[in-house]
Amino acid sequence: MSMRILLASDHYPPFIGGAQRQAQLLAEGMADRGHEVSVVTTWSGGLPTVRDENGVVVHRLKQMRTAVSPLARDGGQSHQPPFPDPVTTWGMRRLIASLDPDLVHSYGWITYSAAAALIRKKVPLLVTARDYASFCATRTLMEKGSRLCSGPGVRKCLECAGAHYGAPKGWLAAAAVGMWRPLLKGKTSAFHGVSSFVTEAHHRHLFESINGDRRRPREITLPDLRGDVRGERTDPGEPHLERYLSKLPQDPFILFVGAFRRVKGLETIFSAYRRLSQPPPLVLIGTFESDTPPFPPEATVLTDVPHAAVMAVWDRALFGVMPSIWPEPFAGTIHEAMSRGKPVISTRIGGSTDMIDETNGILVPPGDDRALADAMAALIHDEARRELYGRAAAHKAEAFTAAAVLPRFERIYREVIAGERGIGEANS
Repeated sequence: MSMRILLASDHYPPFIGGAQRQAQLLAEGMADRGHEVSVVTTWSGGLPTVRDENGVVVHRLKQMRTAVSPLARDGGQSHQPPFPDPVTTWGMRRLIASLDPDLVHSYGWITYSAAAALIRKKVPLLVTARDYASFCATRTLMEKGSRLCSGPGVRKCLECAGAHYGAPKGWLAAAAVGMWRPLLKGKTSAFHGVSSFVTEAHHRHLFESINGDRRRPREITLPDLRGDVRGERTDPGEPHLERYLSKLPQDPFILFVGAFRRVKGLETIFSAYRRLSQPPPLVLIGTFESDTPPFPPEATVLTDVPHAAVMAVWDRALFGVMPSIWPEPFAGTIHEAMSRGKPVISTRIGGSTDMIDETNGILVPPGDDRALADAMAALIHDEARRELYGRAAAHKAEAFTAAAVLPRFERIYREVIAGERGIGEANS
């Protein structure tokens, strides 16, 4: 039986990013399965307010600061605030009344507006977390960007957000997240975390304090959807790929892919690499950030590399090394490596533990350069182990493709809708 689904996301293509791609994959995938799917997202200058995109009707709603012409800007992304924006909330409430969805599925800070729009409505709200924005103003669960946070606290959240965004913007963000957390808890019918770590963190820091007769939301752990990139065509002879592949070392290499940030564990990589005796080349692909550390002179660094070229580079790598020191919710770059049959060395923190185990890669403590060096040496000198891990990694990656995950989302939608209707009938 067909369902009417309204997906809410801070951003949506044509803007580029992991969350945008996830929303698009889910929306178009569910539409392909015969459901009536609409998307509500943030309006940005130059984009239509309503448009059918590949069978999905996308509604772009303005905010308080873009509803007034002098404040609206052409081009660039507009970002949702960490509180119910009055203009977005009103627009969403009218949209819900018009579409009459069976379920609203929301991700990001637009969820505050969705929750406010659903006040006194019987429509269930499924909230997805791809980071820690529901209780952390910096969205990272890192205290001042250097260590794992033990959970929200008024003083430390104000200090941390102030250091991250600057004052007073950070103070306002921290205050808003804390103030509107009860609304989010009260309206969430079901919660979806993209990894076990994300689900547990939200259970502990967001939902555990629910008291009284209010039922706890159902908590679901389900990986993000990933395109099936194993079969993606990456002919190295294509001119647009050769431009990047020609810059690679001739010998097989160790590969890092991601933003060049300290929280990605770059300094740990560099320190571990210096511990190795006659190591293979080190290649890093990503983007420079404000906190990018100095690179070793012997490293090959590539930036602005298109996705197809990144996948072709993986085909030439020995293995991947992505030892983040922050709890990455679910690293798409790790999935890409695994999908190409490459083992990855990562850290025992965040969503990596759902993807990597002793059969397909190696996990080390975050920030431990000696353990990382030992793991790198083990894969460098044991070709059979690399190949064994690589085959297992490719098999594990299949569990994260849209073909595997979409039916599970469809089943969850039906169960959440049925559960909400059952509660409504019991209370009537």
